[in-house]
Amino acid sequence: MAEPRAATAGRGEPFDPNCTRCPRLAKALAGVRREHADYYSRPVPPFGVLDSGKPRLLVVGLAPGLHGANRTGRPFTGDGAGGPLYRTLHAAGFATRPESVSADDGLRLVDCGITNAVRCWPPANKPQPDEIRRCNTYLLHDLEGLPQGAVILALGAIAHRAVLMALGFRQSEFEFGHGAEHRLASGHWLLDSYHCSRYNMNTGRLTEAQLQAVFRRARELLQASRKR
Repeated sequence: MAEPRAATAGRGEPFDPNCTRCPRLAKALAGVRREHADYYSRPVPPFGVLDSGKPRLLVVGLAPGLHGANRTGRPFTGDGAGGPLYRTLHAAGFATRPESVSADDGLRLVDCGITNAVRCWPPANKPQPDEIRRCNTYLLHDLEGLPQGAVILALGAIAHRAVLMALGFRQSEFEFGHGAEHRLASGHWLLDSYHCSRYNMNTGRLTEAQLQAVFRRARELLQASRKR
């Protein structure tokens, strides 16, 4: 079990809904607001991280999708990636409904939170390294609230690396791979999955059955931690 280094981002910061610390992303969002006045088009807050107390499962994605979370204001809501994720969360007992439609649809997460490595929509869905670093303090704040034995489930390599950056671990000590499990010296588990993007699902790189298997494993680890 590798020992943690000093976190790159220092101390975590509570989410700032008015954050404009990334000039490229702030400019992009301003442009979307002009074109789509009904879109949320601001930094997207985590879901379930605060209103469910201290969730024992934290799902970390990449960033809001242009016509998904950037439109609705809730992570993984409104685009192709959200369908398989929320169906899986519901099947594993982490969500009260199998579909997320809007930020006010009454869906609740159960002992679970969802956040992103980057809180603003990045053009072409590709955040730049400096944008990931600037947003890392918000991710660290989400991670700081997790109890011992919690499971962090990273959807994709960028989310995996952002978690390690926030917690101060060397990237080289924890290789990303679908289904990989990493026991962290911080007292948490880090599980990896390919991102449930429309592209990955349509090409078969990730199947819904494979995604469900990772979440079942997360449930097993959480159940085991309760028995200790």
